[in-house]
Amino acid sequence: MTLQLYCFGESGNAYKAALALELARLDWEPVKVDFFGGETRSPEYRRDVNAMGEAPVLVDGDMRLSQSGAIQMYVTEKTGNFGGATARDAREVIRWMFWDNHKLSSQAGMTRFLMNFMPEDKRPAEVIAFLQGRLKAALGVLDTHLGGRDWIVGDALTNADLSCCGYLFYPEPFGFARADWPNIDRWLSNIESVPGWKHPYDLMPGSPADRA
Repeated sequence: MTLQLYCFGESGNAYKAALALELARLDWEPVKVDFFGGETRSPEYRRDVNAMGEAPVLVDGDMRLSQSGAIQMYVTEKTGNFGGATARDAREVIRWMFWDNHKLSSQAGMTRFLMNFMPEDKRPAEVIAFLQGRLKAALGVLDTHLGGRDWIVGDALTNADLSCCGYLFYPEPFGFARADWPNIDRWLSNIESVPGWKHPYDLMPGSPADRA
């Protein structure tokens, strides 16, 4: 049975789930969510897809699962991929996923939204500057950790990598430039070289160009 992922191309969190599905070579298809048209805020979406009013959402038969990290872990349960080679590595993978959700993706996602998807006259400059400061601190932690490492945990791609890279492949400005972070840049190149890797706008339906 083909898995379905409710997603949209602009979402870094949806990209984490979609990339895990794609690189695990599971049979899946995207279901486009019209986030910018208000679909996730509709009563129908909350009733039929996700009561939390968010994307991504994975559907596998009668199983329906939201939150990108939970979906990534479900992919690991189904395939054995990306969970870490040892019990210690598995704990480290989860630790970095929690860190990403709290420290990296939360800052990157909000900053990118405010700078690119809010009307220009409603963009809060002080809030953006504050978030960029927090993002820079998180990027520093990641760049330092990746010194001398090909992957965040162990010797292969894991959910830690798939989580932390979620927003870093997007082209819109939000306070991140690969050239400023040599270890992150090298690590992102490692991910790009994994067979089956796709850019978020190639992997999922929807992009800013659709609304230009």
